[in-house]
Amino acid sequence: MKNIDELQDTNVGRLMFKYFVPAFVGVIINALYNIVDRVFIGQGVGATALSGISIIYPIMLIMMGFSMLIGIGTGVYVSINMGKKDLDRAEKTLGTGFVLMLVVSVIIMAFIYFFKEPVLRSFGATDETFRYANDYLDIIVAGVVFQVVGFSLNNVIRSEGNARIAMLSMIISAGTNIILDPIFIFWLDMGVKGAAWATIISMFILMIWVLAHFRGKNAVVKLRNKYIRIDNRILIEIVAIGMAPFTMQVANSLVHGLLNQRLIEFGGDLAVGAMGIINSVNSLVIMTIVAINMASQPIIGFNYGAKSVPRVKEALRISIVAATLVSVVSFLLIEAVPGYLVRIFNSDSIELYDIAVHGVKLVILAYPLVGFQVVASNFFQAVGKAKIAMFSTLFRQVIGLIPLILILPEFFGITGIWLAYPLADTMAAVAVFFLLIREWKRLPGLVSKPSSGSTVVDMYPG
Repeated sequence: MKNIDELQDTNVGRLMFKYFVPAFVGVIINALYNIVDRVFIGQGVGATALSGISIIYPIMLIMMGFSMLIGIGTGVYVSINMGKKDLDRAEKTLGTGFVLMLVVSVIIMAFIYFFKEPVLRSFGATDETFRYANDYLDIIVAGVVFQVVGFSLNNVIRSEGNARIAMLSMIISAGTNIILDPIFIFWLDMGVKGAAWATIISMFILMIWVLAHFRGKNAVVKLRNKYIRIDNRILIEIVAIGMAPFTMQVANSLVHGLLNQRLIEFGGDLAVGAMGIINSVNSLVIMTIVAINMASQPIIGFNYGAKSVPRVKEALRISIVAATLVSVVSFLLIEAVPGYLVRIFNSDSIELYDIAVHGVKLVILAYPLVGFQVVASNFFQAVGKAKIAMFSTLFRQVIGLIPLILILPEFFGITGIWLAYPLADTMAAVAVFFLLIREWKRLPGLVSKPSSGSTVVDMYPG
């Protein structure tokens, strides 16, 4: 097949660029889901409403975490089996992943509805912001199955080498959200609820689109009825590979819950809104780096399965250089015009403006290191080294951010919260550097070594 031939034969740099462009368009448009909601709510409803939906961010991270657990786990294992020319097992992987998406969606929905109020309070909702957060969450949770299935399967589309179709998926979905937001929020005067309805309608369209792909003729790996069932051995593979990004998202959620509480303590509700703005700015940069990861993942995964070490290493080299360039350029641009970026989200509150500008200038101080850190962590995931991938992604959150968020504000107030980010990024980059050097040296022997078991993790003992 064309996808398989190009993954094993096409020049790595050319192939990376081919995969990057649609991945970049897709993830940037995906980032607009939350960004557009914040812009319209901040400008149309107000600064307090912006703080209210920022409270939801940790919950959205957990929901996205489950999408990443299943989608990335399924996608990586599909790529590896394609590299081994085992399309039958790749399709079994897709079928198992699909059932898992449905089961997990129902569990998430039930849990959040049952524990909604204590969850919102624990993530920092106050009497002023609870109403906005609750209105938004009520509607979003109803569409969790759309998000989990849509985003998970779209990742598999990318992993099978259909990057342009994956890009088109996100254009259609996010485009719907962008069109519906002003209609529901302004014209129909639905406020925060309008933003939520726009989001879940766009997620529903995404789910229908990706399901149609895997049942159609353009799919390399098809969703066949006979494979829509749980295969326990494959389930272990999916969870093992996807656990690193999932754990990272859960850790992100816990960090942001703690962060919201500390922001309210040292800066009030508007500080939470400011963090929402900073997260939106950050997401555009991080999603660009994620697009580089998405471009390299099928190349690394396929050629790892095919035992082609030079192509694996070349894809990693290109990814690190590109991500570092993105990080450095982004750092310079944001530091130059932070006020302009903040005003996009709210132009009325001077207090919100001052807090957000001060915060974003400090949060991004270690940006030049972030590209390398994210790409290196993704490498361990792409080759199925689950334990190291999990450690490298958790290091920044658990060992870095949480202690720093707890300690620094006691000495520096809200400035200490902002400084926790560059310090944690620096610590994580150093740790991942040493892990990557070790694996780079070991890679030739590890890839050529016969597997001692059926799982990807077994191929990397210890």
